[in-house]
Amino acid sequence: MSFVTRFAPSPTGPLHIGHAYSALLAHDRARAEGGQFLLRLEDTDRARSRPEWEQAIYDDLAWLGLTWPEPVLRQSDQFDRYTAALTALADRGLVYPCSCSRADILAAGVAPQEGATYGPVYPGTCRARAMSDRAPGDALRLNIARAVACTPAPLSFVETGPDKAGPHPISTDDLVRNTGDIVLSRRGTGDPAYVLASALDDHHQSITQVVRGVDVFGFTAVQVLLLALFGHRAPSYHHHRLIRDASGKRLAKRDDAKSLATYRADGATPYDIRRMVGL
Repeated sequence: MSFVTRFAPSPTGPLHIGHAYSALLAHDRARAEGGQFLLRLEDTDRARSRPEWEQAIYDDLAWLGLTWPEPVLRQSDQFDRYTAALTALADRGLVYPCSCSRADILAAGVAPQEGATYGPVYPGTCRARAMSDRAPGDALRLNIARAVACTPAPLSFVETGPDKAGPHPISTDDLVRNTGDIVLSRRGTGDPAYVLASALDDHHQSITQVVRGVDVFGFTAVQVLLLALFGHRAPSYHHHRLIRDASGKRLAKRDDAKSLATYRADGATPYDIRRMVGL
């Protein structure tokens, strides 16, 4: 099987050097393996995604010297496929409608479990609701206890990242206790959640290795579970170190991290960016 990886940014703001590191690392790994590097736009957040940010992604990556095949997969064009997947899970009794807001969950007094990936573990308020009871604006949650009971054991994945390399067995007990009934379709909009859309697209695009930051390592076990529910084999994963600012804080769009476009306007070269991120 040939090596295929991807860079999958959201067009909700400018790329910063943390994005550059992830994209360059994935591109470099694909070239070293004689494989393929894909670009994917994870634009399921339609309220925040903008055409100008999409164009900026193309401009920034081309300036860095990256190339990718066309057409680029946009998740906003794939909603029928995600809906079909959710319907298949519903037909198996694995999802249920939920009207709870984050405030409702916090008001329930649920403390975050040690090792929890998604914050407070959902207390199961709506778990007994049938899909026929779904109201406009309800989220859809995965009944994770039922889901793990439907998958062949043992679940595992292979990690090649520098800090966690090796085989990673997945404890289904930990998934139930520390992950809980995660949202697969968002409250209000009905848009697919990242954890579902990203996993389905990795299979759809025949990704053999996912290259991404170690900050999302916690999503991996549940994505492997979701792929197993559909009978799909998980890719390997390479969770890389994060690029941080001078104070040690992880770079983030919401914190107005300095954009690649700003570095370019200030006279930086692609080599300068590679040097800054240790490549």
